[in-house]
Amino acid sequence: MPARTHLPVAARCRVVVDNDWAGDPDGLVALAHHLLSPANRVTAVTSSFLNPVFGEVDGTAARGAAMAQELVDLVGGTQRPPVHTGTEAAVGTADGRSAASEAIVAEARRDDDLPLFLVCAGPLTNVAAALEAAPGIAARLTLVWVGGSLDPEAYEYNRDTDPRAAEQVLGRNDRAVRQFPLETYRRCAYSVAELEHDLAGSGRVGSWLWQRFLELPLPDWIPLGGMWPLGDSPPVLVTALGEESSTWTTTGSPQRRVYTDVDVRLLFGDMLARLRLHERTATS
Repeated sequence: MPARTHLPVAARCRVVVDNDWAGDPDGLVALAHHLLSPANRVTAVTSSFLNPVFGEVDGTAARGAAMAQELVDLVGGTQRPPVHTGTEAAVGTADGRSAASEAIVAEARRDDDLPLFLVCAGPLTNVAAALEAAPGIAARLTLVWVGGSLDPEAYEYNRDTDPRAAEQVLGRNDRAVRQFPLETYRRCAYSVAELEHDLAGSGRVGSWLWQRFLELPLPDWIPLGGMWPLGDSPPVLVTALGEESSTWTTTGSPQRRVYTDVDVRLLFGDMLARLRLHERTATS
C-alpha cells in the first residue's frame, strides 16, 4: 500500500457561490478559497450587480461573471463550475429572472446526497429572484449570507444595495439561514502589507488575486488606510472547515444563526495553505 502524501478530506456539501465579483476583490479571494476546498463542492457561481455608489453600474453583473470565470479557469480542475450572470438591477426595478436565478433553482431542485449551501456575500437579488420563481426550493437549501447588521441604524452595503431583496429573503423565519453581519465580518481584517505579502507570494492564483486589488478603481471618497477587510470569507467556515471554534446566536427559529465571532486564524491559515498547495501541485 503506497504511503499517503496528504490526508483525505471528505466532501460535506454542495455550494453555489453568489457575489458582486466586479467590486471589492475580497469576494474573489473567498471564491478561490471555496474552489480550492475539497470539503465543499462548488456546483455553480452566480454574479450580481454593483451598488451605484461606485459609479457606472451598467453591465457590472456581466463584468463580474467574466472575472469569476477567469478565476475558475485559473484554478482549473476536472469539474469546473459554470458561471452565470445575474440581473443588472435591484428587485422591483427590472425583471429579476436571469441565468443566475435559474441556475440557483436548477441546483436546488437537483437530487444529491450532499446538502446544498447557497453562499451569498453581496446583495440578495439573485436569491430573491430564485425564491420568487420557485418558493419550494427554500426547504432544499441553507442560505449563508454575509450582510446585514446587529445595529439596526447602521448602513450595510450588501443589505442596502437591494433592501427589498433582503426583506423578501429574510422575512420568513422558516428558512434556514447562516448570517455573518457587519459587526462580525469586519473582524476578518488583513493589513495591506500582509495582503501584498501573503497573496502575491502564494503562487499564480494568489498573484492573480493581488492584481485585482491593485487594479480596483477606488472612488475618491474611500481613503485607503492600513487594513483591508476580507469580509466575504467567513462562509468557508460553514461549508468547508467547521464552526466549532466560532460563536453564534439563534434568532427567530433554530434554523437561523447569526454569527458573533469567527475563527480568523483557522480561516486565513487554511486559505493561504490552499493557495500554496495548489501552486505546488500545479508545478510538480
